[in-house]
Amino acid sequence: MYFLSGWPKRLLFPLESQEQPLHIQTDPQRAFFAVLFPSQLSIWYCRPSVLIVSYKELSKAASQFGPYKQAEWRPNSTMIAVSTANGYILFFEIPSARDKYLYEPIYPKGSPHLKGTPHYKEEQCAPSLNLEMKKVLDLQASITSLQSMLEDLLVATADGFLHLIHWDGMTNGRKAINLCTVPFSVDLQSSRAGSLLGFEDVYIRDMEYCATLDGFAVVFNDGRVGFITPMSSRFTAEQLHGVWAQDVVDGTCVAVNNKYRLMAFGCAKYQSDGAKKDPLKISSMTWGSEGYHLWVIDGNSSNMKPERNANNEAQQFGILQFQFIKSALTVNPCMSNQEQVLLQGEDRLYLNCGDAAQTQSPRNTSAHSEHNHSRERGPFSDGSLDSQGLSTLLGHRHWHVVQIHSTYLESNWPIRFSAIDKLGQNVAVVGKFGFAHYSLLTKKWKLFGNITQEQTMMVTGGLAWWNDFIVLACYNLNDHQEELRIYLRTSNLDNAFAHITKVQANTLLLSVFRDIVILFRADCSICLYSIERRSDGLNPTASIQILQEVSMSRYIPHPFLVVSVTLTSVRTETGITLKMPQQACEAESIMLNLAGQLIMLQRDRSGPQIRDKDNNPNQRKHLPFCAPVVLAQSVENVWTTCRINKQKRHLLEALWLSCGGAGMKVWLPLFPRDHRKPHSFLSRRIMLPFHINIYPLAVLFEDALVLGAVNDTVLYDCLYTQSSAREHLEVLFPFSIVERTSQIYLHHILRQLLVRNLGEQALLLAHSCATLPYFPHVLELMLHEVLEEEATSREPIPDPLLPTVAKFITEFPLFLQTVVHCARKTEYALWNYLFAAVGNPKDLFEECLMAQDLDTAASYLIILQNMEVPAVSRQHATLLFNTALEQGKWDLCRHMIRFLKAIGSGETETPPATPTTQEPSSSGGFEFFRHRSISLSQSAENLHSKFNLTKTLSMPSGPSGKRWSKDSDCAENMYIDMMLWRHARRLLEEIKLKDLGCFAAQLGFELIGWLCKERARAARVEDFVCALKKLHKDFLWPFPVIPASSINSPFKNGKYKTAVGEQLLKSQSADTFVNMEMDTGVSNTPRSRSWLGTISSSQREIDTVSSHGPHMQDAFLSPLLSKGDECSIGSATDLTETSSMVDGDWTMVDENFSSLSLSQSELEQLSLELASKGPHKSQVQLRYLLHIFMEAGCLDWCVVIGLILRESSVINQVFSIMQSSDTDGEVYQNIKTGLDAVDKWASTDCPGYKPFLTIIKPQIQKLNEIVEEQVQPEAFQPVNPSKVPEQVNPRAEESRNSSSHGTNPQSDAGSSSASRHEEDKAKTEDEDSFQESSYDCVVS
Repeated sequence: MYFLSGWPKRLLFPLESQEQPLHIQTDPQRAFFAVLFPSQLSIWYCRPSVLIVSYKELSKAASQFGPYKQAEWRPNSTMIAVSTANGYILFFEIPSARDKYLYEPIYPKGSPHLKGTPHYKEEQCAPSLNLEMKKVLDLQASITSLQSMLEDLLVATADGFLHLIHWDGMTNGRKAINLCTVPFSVDLQSSRAGSLLGFEDVYIRDMEYCATLDGFAVVFNDGRVGFITPMSSRFTAEQLHGVWAQDVVDGTCVAVNNKYRLMAFGCAKYQSDGAKKDPLKISSMTWGSEGYHLWVIDGNSSNMKPERNANNEAQQFGILQFQFIKSALTVNPCMSNQEQVLLQGEDRLYLNCGDAAQTQSPRNTSAHSEHNHSRERGPFSDGSLDSQGLSTLLGHRHWHVVQIHSTYLESNWPIRFSAIDKLGQNVAVVGKFGFAHYSLLTKKWKLFGNITQEQTMMVTGGLAWWNDFIVLACYNLNDHQEELRIYLRTSNLDNAFAHITKVQANTLLLSVFRDIVILFRADCSICLYSIERRSDGLNPTASIQILQEVSMSRYIPHPFLVVSVTLTSVRTETGITLKMPQQACEAESIMLNLAGQLIMLQRDRSGPQIRDKDNNPNQRKHLPFCAPVVLAQSVENVWTTCRINKQKRHLLEALWLSCGGAGMKVWLPLFPRDHRKPHSFLSRRIMLPFHINIYPLAVLFEDALVLGAVNDTVLYDCLYTQSSAREHLEVLFPFSIVERTSQIYLHHILRQLLVRNLGEQALLLAHSCATLPYFPHVLELMLHEVLEEEATSREPIPDPLLPTVAKFITEFPLFLQTVVHCARKTEYALWNYLFAAVGNPKDLFEECLMAQDLDTAASYLIILQNMEVPAVSRQHATLLFNTALEQGKWDLCRHMIRFLKAIGSGETETPPATPTTQEPSSSGGFEFFRHRSISLSQSAENLHSKFNLTKTLSMPSGPSGKRWSKDSDCAENMYIDMMLWRHARRLLEEIKLKDLGCFAAQLGFELIGWLCKERARAARVEDFVCALKKLHKDFLWPFPVIPASSINSPFKNGKYKTAVGEQLLKSQSADTFVNMEMDTGVSNTPRSRSWLGTISSSQREIDTVSSHGPHMQDAFLSPLLSKGDECSIGSATDLTETSSMVDGDWTMVDENFSSLSLSQSELEQLSLELASKGPHKSQVQLRYLLHIFMEAGCLDWCVVIGLILRESSVINQVFSIMQSSDTDGEVYQNIKTGLDAVDKWASTDCPGYKPFLTIIKPQIQKLNEIVEEQVQPEAFQPVNPSKVPEQVNPRAEESRNSSSHGTNPQSDAGSSSASRHEEDKAKTEDEDSFQESSYDCVVS
């Protein structure tokens, strides 16, 4: 709850002194602290830490008294008693010099506020004090301990006596008590005749008075510890009784916590870990006001001699001041917003609510917005009862820091209370007087306009927010009256706008539950008030009416012992069933934390009940309370909520307890399932303990999270020497920072329920939280913790929990992932124990495959690789590989290829992940071809080098790419290749060309080489019509249509031809342009308006070139390239890229559309062409596949793709290749049959294809003739086919050079198109000739 902040400060001693401090202690009001030296006493002011007065003993008196040892303040801070080594007690009086101040703050001129402030001098300036020795008392024995006890001073001496001395230095005739006569027993309930100390030389080494226990804790010189208390009001030997603390024999010191009635004894067995050579040795320390400061005397400094600095001023190195920030729960435990962490420092607040803009609409930014519709709102709810959004509350590790207004702080330091509203948008702070509040939305503070109203009001019982109102209990200094006040946040901070109610006794604690205010008062009574909003005038007001008073004086020995009091809706025997959730809204019980004991007072519903409709609703609130019941021990904080959520009743109706070192506890309600009648033996609630690793400061109920804060340290790396290190505290101490933290607790609760055989309740709770984003992690944590505990236990476990946990997790769909993630994070030695409980990993692997969860199956494969023989791993890996291929999980496929190779090479570890930097997305197909283009006007050398680059880019790097080039004879590679070939064959047989392209591109599959082998088998088209339909569907390519207006147009009659037809429309028609753009647009000229100008200006040449038709193309036939397959593949790829680039840019047509004179029919045709185009990406992919098939010699597929693209040039190219190479007669026959089937299908089902079929009718007729000729056996066979390429090669080089030199880079599109068609056909023809080992071509 307290967190160290920053580096400590070192206090400088302004006076020259050769002594080191040995004792430090603050006064009871924490305004001053006294520092004791061997012969000197000094008084310091706390804020700022400055020296006020110092008393130096004369050398003669110092030798008589001996060195000073210990100091003790009088409760009213007017005297100090100092003990000396020779048995003297010196009484010093501290008179105040009226209206004299040693230090005054200096403010800039014109500073308006402070000079007229009441109590200005007392608050702002260090007062001038004197130290006068009033009395010397000689006890004639060495004094071991001093302790102030009310109006007396208790002194322990080394001769075994206790002296009770009045503060005026007189014993008042009371005798010293001999410790040997005080009886001791194991507890106070034992008989009066306890054992006496029984031997000589026993005395008290250290003691401290505990007011709430009315006695003092003692440490004896022999190491035993105990507690001495008077049995009556008289402090005499006959009335004292002692209690031993058993089994402690090495006690050295003692401290007392009055709030929790705790005694802490320090023991001598503590040892430093020795990590730091010069650790801090504390000889004395004391707390400052509100715990913001801790002053420490470093015991190491007693060995140092004081040094002088450069100004010849003596410095004091012994006193360090540490700064702390603390949780608001330490002082205001009933803060109404219990889902946010609020820390308060000396001059600032730390909030975890994140950005206020987010918090305006709670939960709308979180992952749990689905709770909004299900969370019911009570009749009092105005939206403020909603929980904060998870992202807002967790957000980041940094704090939202709010600096407290300096004007308020200067006159009201220290900050005593703070509170935040339910929405996390407003905070209020209380200092010495008055209060102030701040809005996180407007970033503005509101202070009292009338400073007198602020200074006459002292908040005593804390404060709380109720909607837009601030509720606080205070003492009116003017009227000397206890009051309960309510201020509206939106109005000016003034008593005129406050609702003030007088109360009977001093209020110690205040809390708000829905619309009820609960007060705990100094007379040990609890008072309930109803609070109501009224909108009378301009500003709404709130009125308060008393409901009920409950006296607790019989149960509470001291009002100071009550840590917190809250009103809750929690009940034990609720008769809470699933049918009556509305009772959860009502104030059913009072939870009172009495010194760590949580006491519940429940409403007594045993008498006759009054129905709401028959009486005033307030009647129910007057029900009496039953006798108190103790729920838990060692309780520090309590969290509960009044929100309702039917889906998460377990979490919202539970009571959450923080029990310090014992961890946390939750008092969980148990509900019968499905509205069944609960078992009579089943309790309605159960207390479940669980440990967490953080200190809890807030609970997020629906989100099953605990929020907290943790201290972290940052070491300062420096080069200081040991001698100078004393001057630099950053060398000795790390810099302390406070970080936000959170922890999941759901797995602890589920586990505790399973341990207690409450599996049904655990299932209900888990299903209600299954939508949480970290729910899979919850299951994994539970499985992992149980596995670690049970599998590493040295003793046999009679009733292991792991099988129960495993069965529980199978109820959730995340079972398979949970198990494998747990196994992967657990050491191998525990796997057998785990899978003995959850099932065989082979079965779990198969379940993953059946559920199509391939990523999880891959994780199980790694488990199998370590637990089974390689043959089993290979078998399962093959299954997974084939499934991944079918589903197109390319990343997984690449990993599986590596995995299978690793098994084959004998590796036991998983190979590293494949680099995926240059891989395209699996959904995008072949985008990596789109951004590169090449001009056919470049030289062959450039083309070849360009192709090498292209090949590098298009083959994925890493093992999947290298697999094709080396180790091809390895059995594992062959095994993998067989699977890849099988998958490719299946894709081709099922006409899944798009999948085939993705498969080849993603896995670096050598598609062309494989297609060459499969030309006559899998790569053959059996049904052209079916293939055409399938391509239309896969590539989202629309079927061609004929507009109704052009039924009788020339297009229908076949008079319209494309650029490569026998007849060409000579006009500059759009169709000609479109076809030119598709078929010949391969120039590398920049795509701009000049490109269009070039085309239109050279239209005549285009017409001239293309009007020759196939005859001119035959004249150019020659084998241009003879580099083998490499160049063929490269040219195919590059041509595809270029044409696809040009095809996609239709905007150029729009820009210069005015330059084209189009008739109505041509406009219709253009719109028709545009409408019948598929997506640009599909066009790129189809062209790529076209050239792949062209290179591989799969001519029937080329025809199918040419049909779908409706490009006659493709058909012409195919027929030219067929004529110029030794093509198998079956191919002719297959293409003829296919085209006939398409023609028949087009006539009946798809007339849109008829115009195109008419265009290519001459080619089809020529094909029919060739097929008829091939019925006769071929008469000519090549004599020596192997020599033909050698004869052709020189001519190929020659024609290539002439072509490359003769074609200008700025040439028109027509010549470019012609050369492109020639190269295409020549390259494909060349490749086919080498593959078929025959060449049959006549060069004209």
